[in-house]
Parts: sequence; C-alpha cells; structure tokens
Amino acid sequence: MSIKDLVARYHVAAPRYTSYPTVPYWDKEGFDEERWIREVRSSFNHSNATDGISLYIHLPFCESLCTYCGCNTRITRNHGVERPYIAAVLKEWDTYRKIFGGKPVIMELHLGGGTPTFFNPENLALLIGGILAPASVHPEAEFSFEAHPGNTTAEHLVTLYRLGFKRLSLGIQDFDPKVQLVINRIQSVEEVARVTEEARATGYNSVSYDLIYGLPLQDAEGLSATISAVLALRPDRIAFYSYAHVPWVKPGQRRYTEKDLPDARQKQELYELGRELLKNGGYTEIGMDHFTLESDSLYTAEKEGRLHRNFMGYTHQYSKLMIGLGVSSISDSWTAFAQNVKKVEEYLELVNAGELPVFKGHILTGEDLVLRRHILNLMCKGETSWFLPEERNEAFLEGLERMKLIADDGLVILEDHQLRVTLLGKRFLRNICMALDSRLWANQPQTQLFSMAG
Repeated sequence: MSIKDLVARYHVAAPRYTSYPTVPYWDKEGFDEERWIREVRSSFNHSNATDGISLYIHLPFCESLCTYCGCNTRITRNHGVERPYIAAVLKEWDTYRKIFGGKPVIMELHLGGGTPTFFNPENLALLIGGILAPASVHPEAEFSFEAHPGNTTAEHLVTLYRLGFKRLSLGIQDFDPKVQLVINRIQSVEEVARVTEEARATGYNSVSYDLIYGLPLQDAEGLSATISAVLALRPDRIAFYSYAHVPWVKPGQRRYTEKDLPDARQKQELYELGRELLKNGGYTEIGMDHFTLESDSLYTAEKEGRLHRNFMGYTHQYSKLMIGLGVSSISDSWTAFAQNVKKVEEYLELVNAGELPVFKGHILTGEDLVLRRHILNLMCKGETSWFLPEERNEAFLEGLERMKLIADDGLVILEDHQLRVTLLGKRFLRNICMALDSRLWANQPQTQLFSMAG
C-alpha cells in the first residue's frame, strides 16, 4: 500500500497519548479527592528518595492570543495579575508539601503556559525561590521553561539560569509572514537568533524550538524557508508537531476555516518535507514529533532505553510522581491523575480557601495500568513485550487482535510476545497506540474529541 493510501486510511481523530487513559475517558464520577491525596502520599513515599518528583507550573497569561494555540490561556496586558497568581501557586505547593509529609526532592521542573516570560524576572525569581526553599534539588535535576522570542530578555535568561534552569524552549511554529499573520504569532528570525545566542552565552546547555506543520496558509516553500533558518541556528532539539485543529474547544481557531488548512495529502507532504530536511540537516528522529542532535539528552535517553513521556512531553528523566501547580495543570501519581480547575478566578478562590483546586481525575484500574505500560513503551521505545502473565490481560489481548490489521499494513511487527513499530510505522504512532486503547474502543465518541492523526 502506498504512503498516500496509508495516510488516507489512518487520517482519523486520535489522542496524543501523554497519558492513558486519555483525559476524555477518565472516570470522573469515581474520582475521590481523599483517594487522590492517599495516592499522592503513597507515590511520594515510594519514589521521592530515589527518583525525586517532577513539577509542572502552568503560567497562563499571554498579552495576545495565538489563534492556533490549544493551551489554557488568559489574555491580558495587566501585569498586576502576576503577584496574586504566584502567591496562589506557592500556597498550592504548601498544601501538597503537607500531603507529602516529608521534604520533596525535585528531579524535574518545567514552566509552561501561556507565556512564562509574561512574568517579569523579579517575579519569576520570587516564584522559583518559593518552590525551592522548602525542597531539595536532585543532583541530576533538569529545569526548563517555555519562552516567547518577542518578550524574553537577557534578564529573564540570567535570572532563571542562576536559579538552576539550563534548558529553554522557543515557540516558533513558522517564520512565513503570511502564516504568522493568520495565527497571530509574529516573531522574526533575528529575534529568535538573539534569544538563542544570549541563552548559550549565559550557559544554557539546551535550546529547543517548536515548529508546527499543517498550519493555515502553510505551504512547502514557506516551510522549507523556515527549516532552513532553523538549521542555521542549530537548536539542540526540535519538536515538529502536527497542528491540532479543535475549534470546538478553542474558538480562536475560528479566525480561519478548514479551507485555509492543508488537506490530508498536503499535510502529509509537509510532514515528509520537514522530516527529510531535518534528517538531512543532522537531526535524529526521537519518539514521536521530536528531532535532536546526537549531543542532546533525549537522543542519549532513547539509545539507552530511558526515554519517558508525561504531560510535559518527552523527557530523559523519570519520576513516578508529577505534581502540576497552577490553573488547569494535571498531576500524575502513576496510579491516579487529577486536573486543576481551568478558570483563573476559581483557582485563586479555591487555593486561597485552603482547598486543593482539583475538579476531576481518574484512579487507574489494574487493566489501565497494564495498558498504560504498553502504550508508554510504544511511545518511548517503539516496542513492547508481554512475557509475564501480569503484563497482559483481556483488554490487551483484544487490542492485539486489532493490531493485526496494522501489522498487515507494515506499520508494526507482531510476534508471540513482542510488538515492534517499523520505520514506516513511526509516522502512525498515534494510530498504533489507539489499537490498545480499550476505553476508546468501548466508548466510541459521538462527537470529535481529538485532533486528526497526521
């Protein structure tokens, strides 16, 4: 079957599998906040001393709306929101520390958004200082943050570096002026170069760029020029994401219509073009959507079988417990998930009342944990196995039956006790994981929940 025929067959709505079960299939009615607290405490007691914990802090504020964005954001030019929000995040952190019952060891810390560099350097120092003061930092810890090229100053870089940050990610998406205009994300190559060069001069050891294919008005000429400019700047890591068109979730995407988007064939061609240019430029494909230089930690982690994936994306660190602080953040104890409320006002009200600001979650069943392991293996290692009885169950075996059709298309190699993703199959990793997604198959959505695969 040709690649075009495969794209047509597998061009369906599919999750990105930063978790299993995926958020729409969480058992919200069965979620119990007290049970969540017990799961967090148990996970902390089992993992803190050896692996440490991961922290994700969501900073939702942006001065303008990027219309392609699917993140939880609050658009404002009022920087008076910074201090009250920081105070609430630190109060939420205090609540979790009481739940832990011991001193946390931080293995991983990531600032996401929104636009973390919306906050001025002094306030970011206040936030990070408050997080670190009652904690220890693991000797192998990695601190990272997302930065907007247009507002990240040398003072931002120096302040965060002194606090332990060594990696930053720049959201570029596309340098083509017509694309930047329609998605309202305007920054020049010169701005990106300035931040990159200042970060390296400051001492940062990893600079990552985010690019997106499938954006409105995007074409091969513009994407080629974008990647050419990126290759000249030589970031350590590149995330090359598929545009997720979800206007029923993000009304800002209604600024343009489906007619402005590349169709499935054109989008596939953009992906293949970008992939080929990045590989020819010296980058290695890692997991799903990521390309790195051989000097990058993700490259080493994949080669050594240590690559991990969580709600923050791919990481070379593994922590059983991940705590999400701030509005809409998701926490993961490995056996349970919980998500914070999505509105800033509600978040501030709950935290300031001394309550955990969670509003939904999921306690994983034994079946969930088996499927989670296999899906995570596929996303991170490109293979999984089930030699032991506890590594398989009825739901998993049903998934393997569905996998036979995918094997017939050459996307996986299915053996008695092992499943391996082929080179061709890496392009369809979301679809492959879907075959094992028991909750999705048992509860087919009546409306579209996910963006299109590919």
